[in-house]
Amino acid sequence: MHGVTQTPCFAPFPVPRLPFPMKLVADLLIVHAAQLLTIAGSNDLPRSGRALADLGLVEDGAVAASDGVIIAAGPTAQVLDEVATRNETTTIDARRRIVLPGFVDPHTHLVFAGSRADEFEMRLAGASYVEIAARGGGILSTMRATRAASEDDLIALARVRLDGMLAHGTTTAEAKSGYGLSLEDELKCLRAVHRLSAMHEVDLVPTFLGAHAIPPEYRDDADGYIRLVSDEMLPAVVEEDLAEFCDVFCDAGAFTLEQSRAVLLAGQDAGLDAKIHADELSDQGGARLAAEVEAISADHLLRASEDGLRAMARSGTMAVLLPATALFLGLPYADARRIIDLDGSIAIGTDFNPGTSPTYSMPMAVALACLGMKLTPAEAVVAATINAAHAIGMAEEVGSLEPGKAADIAIIEMDDYRLLPVSFGVNPVQTVIKRGRVAIGRD
Repeated sequence: MHGVTQTPCFAPFPVPRLPFPMKLVADLLIVHAAQLLTIAGSNDLPRSGRALADLGLVEDGAVAASDGVIIAAGPTAQVLDEVATRNETTTIDARRRIVLPGFVDPHTHLVFAGSRADEFEMRLAGASYVEIAARGGGILSTMRATRAASEDDLIALARVRLDGMLAHGTTTAEAKSGYGLSLEDELKCLRAVHRLSAMHEVDLVPTFLGAHAIPPEYRDDADGYIRLVSDEMLPAVVEEDLAEFCDVFCDAGAFTLEQSRAVLLAGQDAGLDAKIHADELSDQGGARLAAEVEAISADHLLRASEDGLRAMARSGTMAVLLPATALFLGLPYADARRIIDLDGSIAIGTDFNPGTSPTYSMPMAVALACLGMKLTPAEAVVAATINAAHAIGMAEEVGSLEPGKAADIAIIEMDDYRLLPVSFGVNPVQTVIKRGRVAIGRD
């Protein structure tokens, strides 16, 4: 420490030099990957510009881990020289396969009850999302079912979804509340997230989204509901330490710019970092608000203005893009290439929810990011791993395959990452490793 003199400690007898350095012992070893995508490099900040396409690709690559932590990653010959094994070591031959970090899904609505089969029929008949919501469907339909469900019911439903997410290579995910829309039911949903994270392989990062929609009891008093969210819900969420982030839906039919600002500032005052559902259906200035409050991310951005995107790039606010939602709703995709041109940072997520993006497949989101938003496969992979980890405050632990990070790994049944968009609609994930343990192994 600066200004403090420390007394050196000397050994009482000479320490003999070993003839060779001690090797770390691996309990997991993956070798001979056709392509190892380490995403290693300068990861202190989210990737942008050219760095967004830097995969840290190693041909004939290997990864070694011990006690759930990566201890070596690089060419197979180098890793085999660096580490030792024992009889109990799990060794996986990844020939003709891609090895990459487990996907990080930075935007999901995991905890809910109920079905929206009637709404899907209405959508196929031509009804818009706004029209369906006006008829009492949408978020309020799910709210009614979620309020009626117990915490145990919600956990049982969500656990099945988490199994599916894991099978598709997701090892860390954000999970929002937002289908309770009352103090009791929002707390119920967030408690369910915490219990799920403790019992399942997928690590969950909870987000409080009390301002997801205006509940029926406040239909004519949206400002009154905002006061409930800010003055009662937020303090209760923080008292139980139930969330890392505070989110709000700033859009037509949801909350105004002023109401959204009030929620985000109240969340920050309570100690929660800001996130925002911004400019999905119309440009309400949500992107500019995200930059103003220095939100960690603004999500959707299908209708965001040029000024809003520029402001986000300057503030360092991550753009979390959700291409499956655009596909499902038949809306234009977010302008990912423009965000990159402005030197903004991009993450990719599923927006898994029962009404507008009922998919939890990150490989599907990666494929759509390429096919619909014109990202390169390399950019999409980085956006779905290290940048997605940054978007939920987890980049120090996950999102790249580097010594010291969690051994969260997906093995893909193809030999070239550029084929990932070709996996559209199918699951290319063969093996999923969570903290050094094989959690999913299809063979």
